[in-house]
Amino acid sequence: MDAINDFLKAALPYTEWPMFILLIGGGLFLVFYSKFLPYRFFGHAIAITAGKYDDKNAKGDVSSFQALSAAVAATVGLGNISGVAIAIHDGGPGVVFWIWMTALIGMGIKFYSCSLSIMFRGTDSDGKLQGGPMFYITKGLGERARPLAIFFAVCGLFGFLGVFTANQFTETFMNVVEPSSSLFAMSELNWKLGVGMVLAAITSVVIFGGLTKIAKVASAIVPFMVMVYLIAVLVVMGLNSDQILPSLKMIFTEAWNFNTIVTGGFWGLVIIGVRRAMFSNEAGLGSAPMYHGQSKTDNPIKEGLVAMLGPFIDTILVCTFTAVVIILSGAYLEDQSGIVMTLTAFERTLFGFGDDLLMLIVTAFALSTLFTYSYYGVKCLSFLTNAKIGKFYNWYFVAMIVFAAVASLDLVKNLIDLSYALMVIPNMIAVLLLAPKVNTAAAEYFKKIRNAKA
Repeated sequence: MDAINDFLKAALPYTEWPMFILLIGGGLFLVFYSKFLPYRFFGHAIAITAGKYDDKNAKGDVSSFQALSAAVAATVGLGNISGVAIAIHDGGPGVVFWIWMTALIGMGIKFYSCSLSIMFRGTDSDGKLQGGPMFYITKGLGERARPLAIFFAVCGLFGFLGVFTANQFTETFMNVVEPSSSLFAMSELNWKLGVGMVLAAITSVVIFGGLTKIAKVASAIVPFMVMVYLIAVLVVMGLNSDQILPSLKMIFTEAWNFNTIVTGGFWGLVIIGVRRAMFSNEAGLGSAPMYHGQSKTDNPIKEGLVAMLGPFIDTILVCTFTAVVIILSGAYLEDQSGIVMTLTAFERTLFGFGDDLLMLIVTAFALSTLFTYSYYGVKCLSFLTNAKIGKFYNWYFVAMIVFAAVASLDLVKNLIDLSYALMVIPNMIAVLLLAPKVNTAAAEYFKKIRNAKA
């Protein structure tokens, strides 16, 4: 494992700057190119999500709300609870500001990429409707761009593994339950293996049921788990209301700390924020278009507007609340990282049993994320081979859950960071090249809306 980790760590610096330029530079271009359209029609996006503009005769497998729930289920999870803690550990409180900035840009990226997922849908070897980066690359840019789609799909075989989630769920269990002091005394390794196997078994029940089952479970779990988590956070903030403004002030002041101890100085701080924001909301990564490409809609702009709500929910809201709790509790001052830091913050601020409540929340987050992530990998393998072979990805996915349970946080973090950075490159190239087609479709869509109201 050490050799693999050393290789991943050595490869990361070569992928950071291309990722940064495409994600931030390309994202800013899209924000201005759209004339701030995603932000101006935020209310309209909520109305679409609520089903006000649903077309029952449209092609697709799931509703826009189910697609958004499934996509948010893959992003609102341990990336928001543990990922924020990792970011603060690596870069200090100021890194949260750069997470916000990346998320706002990410709303524009998701509008374009998920609009393209409907605009350029294809079919798999079974004749089923499919959407996502592989399809808008090959159908939008043409067959000459197929190598980009293949590169994306190969990286996705690793990037869409649920290793981070499985690893951090296991750490949560080990810290909260403290199995070493239980009647079932076993080594730490055996406990982690056991947790990994149980997690793998539960995940298998859902993911082998296919997209429809995943979407139904996700749309049932996601709203509830987000509500419970936000209530817990709001209680903490209410009990420590005098510390909210100082915590937010610290985020803003530390964001411009040019003397930061972060490796790489100020730009190192920004890159950490970009990394963790991308892990939180996956804007630019190309995962959400895979779900939104299955939506029951024939209008790409409607789906793009629904999709852009994702970064707002999982990063602007959930990540901010997590960060404030970590900062006001003082947990960030200790030499802790990942889920352990967040557990400490909740235990201190919720009458001593906050870590137990967080354990329940993390369980829901972890399972919903694992359910949805497997689908991304199936689509990647199906594109590289065919739909029948693609289903075997689930076996590989389940096996890697057990592996991740016993692996180090450093290893799984480096694996995901490298895979994500590589996936951004082909996806953002395609989104930027195809952006004019989205603008044309958007002009037509809003013209119809205006005429309907007239």
